[in-house]
Amino acid sequence: MTTSVSDARAEYQALQAQGLQLNMQRGQPSNQDFDLSNRLIGALNEHDFQMDGTDLRNYPGGIRGLPSARALAANYLDLKDENVIVWNNSSLELQGLVLMFALLHGLPGGRPWAGQPNRMIVTVPGYDRHFGLLEHLGFELLSVPMEADGPDLDAVEQLAQDPSVRGIVFVPTYSNPTGDSISAEKAARLAGLQAAAPDFTIFADDAYRAHHLRPDDHDQPVNLVALCRDAGFPNRAFVYASTSKITFAGAGLGFVGSSEDNIAWLEKNLNAQSIGPNKFEQARHVRFLEGYPGGLEGLMADHGRLIAPKFGAVDEILTRELGTEGKYASWTTPRGGYFISLNTAEPVAARVIELAGAAGISLTPAGSTFPKGQDDGRNIRLAPTRPPLDEVRRAMEGVAVCIRLATEEYRSR
Repeated sequence: MTTSVSDARAEYQALQAQGLQLNMQRGQPSNQDFDLSNRLIGALNEHDFQMDGTDLRNYPGGIRGLPSARALAANYLDLKDENVIVWNNSSLELQGLVLMFALLHGLPGGRPWAGQPNRMIVTVPGYDRHFGLLEHLGFELLSVPMEADGPDLDAVEQLAQDPSVRGIVFVPTYSNPTGDSISAEKAARLAGLQAAAPDFTIFADDAYRAHHLRPDDHDQPVNLVALCRDAGFPNRAFVYASTSKITFAGAGLGFVGSSEDNIAWLEKNLNAQSIGPNKFEQARHVRFLEGYPGGLEGLMADHGRLIAPKFGAVDEILTRELGTEGKYASWTTPRGGYFISLNTAEPVAARVIELAGAAGISLTPAGSTFPKGQDDGRNIRLAPTRPPLDEVRRAMEGVAVCIRLATEEYRSR
């Protein structure tokens, strides 16, 4: 293994000479993953315009979504149908709408948040789109570490003693980017947390709830809505998910689960600005997933078979090229989700990403996994799902070269 700057530079020059064009930046499904759902396109024909007694071509149908689609989403979230609204393709849009309605009107029984100091707890490393949405809406972000079994709840409990802290936003299952999941014990503790704000709320983006690499070896998702109800805070949790990485990323269903009071409140606010979501898209998903061998679980098992070898390749190559003793880096080995979180031994993440880019390997920009990019200079989010397996291998071999060079440069200063 390389131990000198000169040797590392020679390796890097050889890497540049390969003329690579590889992208490990965004967590997108591969074309093979999309192909699993191609029959979704023809799931309805020109005569299929009735479902659940509703004419899909007309306005009526309800803000909450088609009953069949709500049943599908409720089963996914382990909730009852009345606890779910199915909307259009983006769960992030739903999250933004809930936050905006809270700012303008207040959550059920509460005062509007607008015009007051508004702070929100986020986990780090975390999802850059969460940070961007919250900052766009004017929230001050308070970071807590994402640990192997969920958010650092000692830190959360301390921050929640400030009444301007409105809640927490995080990914409970296979967190972006670490791949860690909240434990049942921590989930129950979070659900019953004593907060200064009476409407302290959990905004859980459960995007990867069913994205297991292997159906027989996976993390167990929690039911935050039920846990909050049992803890005496029935309106505390909103849980979001979508089919964006189940069927088609740009043509799926976004949905949210919460208490009956919260769902009625959200329905009222959505009704003021919309007659309802895209019923044809909901009907297509119901028909397609009903007909898929094994249903949604069968589809997710097929996704896992495509994605698991890519996660395995990342771990195999990093272990071979960088070792396991942490001399150059450490990384997570999640059992599901879409990302791997890597921490360099020295604060050289930006330099690694710069070197990789100059060698034709695109990585997520430095600092993206922390609010305003203010990290410790070590974290890199790896997204192995989109490229073919051979490209994942070549990209990770190149990233390892960049990590060695950046580390040796830093240590020789």
